[in-house]
Amino acid sequence: MGNSVLGTDVVTQIGLLVHDIEKTRLEYAKFLGVDPPPVSVTGTLEEAETKFMGQPSEARAKLAFFHVGPNVDIELIEPDKDPHSTWRQDLEKNGEGFHHIAFVIKGMKDKIAVCEKQGFTCLQTGEYTGGRYAYIDAKKSLKLILELLEND
Repeated sequence: MGNSVLGTDVVTQIGLLVHDIEKTRLEYAKFLGVDPPPVSVTGTLEEAETKFMGQPSEARAKLAFFHVGPNVDIELIEPDKDPHSTWRQDLEKNGEGFHHIAFVIKGMKDKIAVCEKQGFTCLQTGEYTGGRYAYIDAKKSLKLILELLEND
């Protein structure tokens, strides 16, 4: 761990944006030689308290997770049509493919503040059953979006 900005150096997730989660999850299942995982849907605004660029967002997404190692999942993300999410904006701008890498952290507010001191911008936040997430724009220096995951 050393002096890691986030307090960890363990990647827990690689997120990929897709147009068709049903088709893509079948392709990944075939490639990995596993059963296709179930597809879940992110919570409503009231459930997830989603904010995009600091403003409430109705955006939702379909998700499927492939466990590919002791610490790493491949997350497939098919965003809905709401333009107010990092998922939809990146899918429209860059097409399908890489979206983020994620780290499990402790102390979400503190870690967001640490990232902002590094010159990173918090793009999107939300809640999920058992925790919360934040997408951090670190493209200028790290060339990617970071996802912070805090589990209760």
